[in-house]
This record gives sequence, C-alpha cells and structure tokens, in this order.
Amino acid sequence: MPYVNVQITAGATREQKAALVKDITDSRVRHLGKKPELTHIVIQEIAEEDWGYAGQLIDDWKRGQG
Repeated sequence: MPYVNVQITAGATREQKAALVKDITDSRVRHLGKKPELTHIVIQEIAEEDWGYAGQLIDDWKRGQG
C-alpha cells in the first residue's frame, strides 16, 4: 500500500487539503501507473514555531524579516 506523508504549516483549508490529496493521487496514477484506491495520503500540519529555516526557528526568522 503506497503511503505519502505531506507536511505543511498549519492553517490550510479543507478545500486546499482536498486539492493536495487529489493532485498527489493523480500524479501517482499518471506517472507511476498506480491505482488511486491504493494510495494513502496523510497531511500533517506543523505549527510554525516547530519549523526551522536558515538556522533559526521560522517564527524568529519571520520576525527578523519585518
């Protein structure tokens, strides 16, 4: 059973998540010939304070950009 894990920052709408699931599934069908009913996708929403970028926590980095 194929399993795809997608990690995004928190705040995506249900519609945006549904579009991600559809796009990923369609891509696996189109490029790899996989059956859509065998594709499992998990979307993990990660709080921004739990992400790092350029050697800093992302919320600290954003504060420095403003």
